[in-house]
Amino acid sequence: MTYRILTVCTGNICRSPMAEYALREASDQAGLGARVEIASAGTSGWEVGNPIDARAGELLRRHGLEPGDHRARQMDTEELREADLVLALDHDHVGPLRRALGADRAERTVRMVRDFAPAPPADTGIRDPWYGDESDFETAWEQIDEAADGIVAHVRSALHEDAPSGTAGER
Repeated sequence: MTYRILTVCTGNICRSPMAEYALREASDQAGLGARVEIASAGTSGWEVGNPIDARAGELLRRHGLEPGDHRARQMDTEELREADLVLALDHDHVGPLRRALGADRAERTVRMVRDFAPAPPADTGIRDPWYGDESDFETAWEQIDEAADGIVAHVRSALHEDAPSGTAGER
């Protein structure tokens, strides 16, 4: 089984690609890379085709990650429905995700990134750093990074549950 994760923010140029690359790295380090597909998208079409925000790209490079040729794209209903886990970066993304997926499917698959932090805060939103400066990007990165291990543990658990009987010890 391939476990599919889609990270979603507004324009897909800052937070969701930062989360995508952070989670891809965390999954690879956990030995799950071949079993997990991670992508990102935006709720809006405002930035479609644009590269990652230069500040987000620089932040990823400082953390040893190369955003490559990332181009912003808008979420697609079919891709959302195929995802096992849809990670919203802020609260204003949940409504569009619920409308696209329907309430039942959204209830099963949509979570906030910071729901997976070791001690989830009362406000699990990650604010849009686009309006700020480099320190706002670093704050968003720290909030994403803090949740990465919890997301990996969630994925590992989901993959373990889907293992055929008798093969779980082979992981």
